[in-house]
Amino acid sequence: MYKKIIVPVDCGALDRGATILETASNLLAEGGDIVLLTVVEDVPGYLAIDLPVDMIENAIEDGKAKLVGLKEKTGVAARVEIRTGAPAREILAAAEEHSADLIIVASHVPDYSNYFIGATADRIVRHSKCSVLVDR
Repeated sequence: MYKKIIVPVDCGALDRGATILETASNLLAEGGDIVLLTVVEDVPGYLAIDLPVDMIENAIEDGKAKLVGLKEKTGVAARVEIRTGAPAREILAAAEEHSADLIIVASHVPDYSNYFIGATADRIVRHSKCSVLVDR
């Protein structure tokens, strides 16, 4: 059983998020905590000029609302956290800051493009200092 579990969720795939959140609940030790996390990616400067000024703020509010809804739907007690930046880097930073002993991340079936750029789950597995459970 794990005391602190990080559950990163892509707000575009909330059904997968529900699955890994329930898995986290089953693996959580008594008195443990779950951090339900989403990362809003930064927009490169050369693109930001063409986008609405409040786009990032809206994405943060939307992400928070979706995670709270996910929490209510599953009935799993979790702390909601929103970060901005590169997803893998921010997930790993959250795990380190919270002294997590497990990260549960959903992953798609890899394709040819993953061999060149790497998926978020791949980066987390390679660089995490704690255990990682990848759900396919």
